[in-house]
This record gives sequence, structure tokens and C-alpha cells, in this order.
Amino acid sequence: MLSVCIPVYNVKVGRLVSALQEQIATLDVPAEIVLIDDHSEKTYAEDNSTLASSKVKYIALPENIGRARIRNLFLKYVQYDHLLFLDCDSEIVKKDFLQAYISEIKKGAKVVCGGRVYSDTVPPKLFRLHWKYGREKESKPANERQKNPNASFMTNNFVVDRMVFEGIKLDERVTGYGHEDTLFGYQLKLKNIAVNHIDNPVLHAHLQSNPQFVENTESAILNLVRIMLFMGDDEVFVKEVTLLRAYSKCDRYKLLPFIRFLFRLNAPILRPLLCSGFDNMMTLNFYKLGYLTINYSK
Repeated sequence: MLSVCIPVYNVKVGRLVSALQEQIATLDVPAEIVLIDDHSEKTYAEDNSTLASSKVKYIALPENIGRARIRNLFLKYVQYDHLLFLDCDSEIVKKDFLQAYISEIKKGAKVVCGGRVYSDTVPPKLFRLHWKYGREKESKPANERQKNPNASFMTNNFVVDRMVFEGIKLDERVTGYGHEDTLFGYQLKLKNIAVNHIDNPVLHAHLQSNPQFVENTESAILNLVRIMLFMGDDEVFVKEVTLLRAYSKCDRYKLLPFIRFLFRLNAPILRPLLCSGFDNMMTLNFYKLGYLTINYSK
């Protein structure tokens, strides 16, 4: 019935696996856990390798292959017809987490997203930017995500029918960090495959430091540029992505040269400010738009 797929990179996942095993023991359907380690550092790899058992498959890769390729690789190792993908930095917060997905599968759902939440506790300033962004932009209830289901798709916590995933997969041209899920959600839309959102979140338990979050934000924007280049400026895709919609609107009003100028002028101040933990979302949004303007032109 269900294969729980966890791509692992530089996180100890013992607590997550234990929580999942407890819930698997209560299910009336077969389930397994599959871990694929994307060439983690030795300390993490050694710790996670001890989780291998008759009920937990552990595969260690000799080199890092990235977020899209590693998720596609699970098709080689899983035995069941529905795949539940979880990010390795997740924490289970609901006692009926797996059962909620099983119920959706039994209803015939092909793709189901559970969502993510962030802690209510304000973290140290070093992690404040990621926490603030996550709570304001990513932690959304199912009824809000369902208003635009494909654009709300995220790979951190979702179930997909194996045949659907074999037919689409994540685009391996998208390397590095970010937006492989954006493209996958759009490809599901093109295939008229419904994305069902439910309130079955996991906790994003490992926050990125402010500098790491800024660096990953930049990487995600560069991935977005790559996607636009090989998709040929798909106007429908642009409408699915908030940042691209903002860019397109600025382009229509001939504002891009002005934004590019302002960004180049202020980036030496804005980037260190964000890395220090300044968590104003308008500032972050301007930084993202400006970073896009200097790396992409139609």
C-alpha cells in the first residue's frame, strides 16, 4: 500500500523513523520506510545507517545527485503503489498522520499534499528569517492551498500514486536547490491530474541559518531562471509563480531597468541585512525580485 520515502542529507533521521514506525504498527495495510542518503557527511551517514533493518531500507549514494534525481530514484527501491515523500528535516506532529493519507488513498486520490507548519516559539536571531518566511508564506491551511492547488504543491510532505509519478517524475534538469516542486505541480496541471490538499502537516524542525536561507533563496531563483529558459517563457507557468508574476507585471510597466538599478545600488546593504536576521518580508520580496532582474531577461 504505502512506501514512505525519505531523501536524507546531513540530518539524523532516527527520531523521524521511530515516529513513523510507531504509526505503521497501527495500520491495517502494509507499509515500508525507504531512506536514500544523498552522500551525507560521515557523522550523519554512520548514524543513519544503523536504522537499516527488515522494515527500513537504507541506501547510501556514493555521490550527491540532488533533490530531483534522488526522489526519482526511489522508484527503483520501493515495493508499493503509493509513495509518501517526506523531507528529512520533518517532525511528525499528528498521531494519525499516516492513517490520514491512507484514508485519502482509499478514496482514490492520486496526489495528496499535507502541508507544513513551523514552531510557535520564536527562534534565535540566527534562524529568524527562515522561521518568519515559513510561517507567513508556507504554513497555510488546506482550504487556502486548495484555492490554487497545483501552485501550492510542495515536495516536503506528499503522497503520489506510483503510476502517476512514473509518468511525470521530477525534472532532473532542475539541479541545486529550489523550484523542482513548482515545476512538478505545473506538470501535474498540464496532465489534468488533481492535487488534493489536506490538513496533515509535518513540522519543519530544522531551520536554516539566515545566511544559508539567503543563499538557498538565490539558488532557487537561479533554478527558476533555468526553468524559464528551457520552457520558453511559458505564460501559463508564469501565472503560477508569484515571483514571475511580479516580474512580468514590472516588465509590462517598463519598471525592470529601474528595479535593476535600485537592486544593484542596494544589494551590498540588503544582503548583509537579511543575513543578520532582518526579517521584513517586503525587504526579502524586493531582494528576490531584484535578484531575478539581474539574472534573467526576456
